[in-house]
Amino acid sequence: MISSIFEKTKPINYIILLGFLFIFYWSIHFLVFNSVYQPKELLLHIGILALLMFSIFVVNFIVKRNKVTGTNSFAILFYTLLIVVFPEVLMDSNAILCNFFLLLSIRRLLSIKSLKNIKLKIFDATLWITAASFFYDWALLYLILVFVSIYFYEPKNIRSWMVPIVGVFTAFMIATSLLILADNLIFFENHFVFSYDYTENYFLDWKNSVKLGLYALLVSVAGILGFVRLGKSGIGRIITMRFIAISFILGLVVTLLKSSTTHFPVLITFFPAVIFATNYVEVIKRPNVKEIVLIAAVLIPFIVLTVGRLT
Repeated sequence: MISSIFEKTKPINYIILLGFLFIFYWSIHFLVFNSVYQPKELLLHIGILALLMFSIFVVNFIVKRNKVTGTNSFAILFYTLLIVVFPEVLMDSNAILCNFFLLLSIRRLLSIKSLKNIKLKIFDATLWITAASFFYDWALLYLILVFVSIYFYEPKNIRSWMVPIVGVFTAFMIATSLLILADNLIFFENHFVFSYDYTENYFLDWKNSVKLGLYALLVSVAGILGFVRLGKSGIGRIITMRFIAISFILGLVVTLLKSSTTHFPVLITFFPAVIFATNYVEVIKRPNVKEIVLIAAVLIPFIVLTVGRLT
């Protein structure tokens, strides 16, 4: 039943996932974390939720436009289910905003494989990554993806290597102009500290450590199986999958460095994770086995959520 619904891209898929995400977002805020908001704060969270829901469309656009998965809706299904596994990300507006800008950057970097307007795409991706860093300073590590893309597609062009520097400079000049207008130039000094506070680390709680460890392990296994599949079938997506793998590793690094009792950047690892998961499900040929895997993929997040709330 699940495979028959999400094995193709249909409007009903968006309605199901976006409707669930809307209800789940407010349930986490009001029922799980017992949040109370003033009218202005409520409007802000409505905007954040709208951006999170729009991210579903961005994820779907990236996977379809760049053909990193088949023509199905498994990627956005898994993306939504991962939010159930890590519901605390819904309490962190910075994580949602940072993730949104990183998705925009990844969209541009993956499109470089067309070998058209390479420098413009590098510049755009650098701008988006720098914008993401205004919410999480360690997000600047994603600039590594920009240089990796240059190495993959245009390593001999010196000007391409200089574009990210121009992009970062441009982004900071725009931000500086806005901060001058807001009389808040001290933002840079307070924000870009690149610190790591072990005493407030989110993963000091063994439940959080186990959950992240199992998550990273399962995604890694799915990724390895995906690479084996691509190698045997000869599909020309190896470079793209290497890019996705590096993105996942960078996301884990930022998650380990930045996670605390108030920051939950694990959301930025969801996109590469769903790519690997989708590629794994697609390789399953027997319909009954695929259905069992999908049912387990739907049930396990809710089991994890329930157990996490009870313990």
